[in-house]
Amino acid sequence: ALLMTVAAGVLSPAAEAAATRYITVSAQGSVKVVPDAVRINATATAVAATSKEALAATAKTATAVRAALKTAKVDTKDIATQSVTVYPEYKYTADGGSTLTGYRGSQSFTITVRAADTAGALVDSLVAAGGDNLQINGATPFVLDSTKSLEAARAAAVKSAKSKAASYAKLMGAKLGKVNYLVENSAPTNYTPVMAVAKAEADATVIDLGQQDVSISVTVQWSLL
Repeated sequence: ALLMTVAAGVLSPAAEAAATRYITVSAQGSVKVVPDAVRINATATAVAATSKEALAATAKTATAVRAALKTAKVDTKDIATQSVTVYPEYKYTADGGSTLTGYRGSQSFTITVRAADTAGALVDSLVAAGGDNLQINGATPFVLDSTKSLEAARAAAVKSAKSKAASYAKLMGAKLGKVNYLVENSAPTNYTPVMAVAKAEADATVIDLGQQDVSISVTVQWSLL
């Protein structure tokens, strides 16, 4: 009876070790997606003799911008003021002196264009409405709803992880068992293409949408059989 007890004590750790074998791998999944929206950054700005006049001139340009957006059927919820500023402007001389030249007023906007193919024409209409008092600071394509692309990236990441784990298991003469855990290592990443605003042959602005990579990294652990 004593020998049987000792034998059981010797075999138990081995059996436990065999039952807790596992393999852990990390993998990344990426999918390419064409942006379906464009974010335009624009600034209405004017210089005048007083701060009040500068803000009034800026407001006039901003009103023209809103009218152009309304004509283009851009929803008000997609138009957001980012800042309103007014400050003195100086002309500096070589000897370190300065002269007040006026006051600059500015109001900057972020505009979401949900129909990406209309973004170029919208840029042209904004410039026509605001004239030299309007600056276009950027036009950035982006994915309006990334739900489907994120799901596809997750599926690709898990598929890659499983393929890698199965390859290692085969090399060790084992098979994959159940999944012990899965961890998404980081928040999904959207790689935004460089802003692209170009002139077409007919002098109409074109926003080149390009492609974006949506990537997700996961770590998965399987038990080994």
